[in-house]
Amino acid sequence: MNSSVSRKTYSLLVFMVFFSSFGNILLSKGMKEIGQIRDYSASALAALFLRTFTNGTIWIGIVSLLVFFVCNLLLLSWADYSFVQPASAIGYALVALLGYLVLGEFVGPVRWLGVAFISAGVVLVGGTEPRTTQDR
Repeated sequence: MNSSVSRKTYSLLVFMVFFSSFGNILLSKGMKEIGQIRDYSASALAALFLRTFTNGTIWIGIVSLLVFFVCNLLLLSWADYSFVQPASAIGYALVALLGYLVLGEFVGPVRWLGVAFISAGVVLVGGTEPRTTQDR
């Protein structure tokens, strides 16, 4: 693979991971702002729906996930799925870190160990060629 395609692949992978993680963190933050669902009546669910879709944090999260989706589609157009999905798993580490820093969640030692294993797997996959198949 030439270096410009490799640079393009890794750059888009970084954007994809960032916008996926950031979008999901914002959705979580937005739903925590709205609060727990306790009443499942039609009127309460309608009010919840209205609060959800008028929440700016949720909309920024949705836009971030749309950017992630476009990056994912572009990346899959020239890199193998068996490369893209495992390499993008580094997002799990970013989500754990953002959950701790942004949402104030406790991330225990066992979770951090799991994140370390995932990160080691990403390093292994990231060292392989992003595309092993030929164009048809």
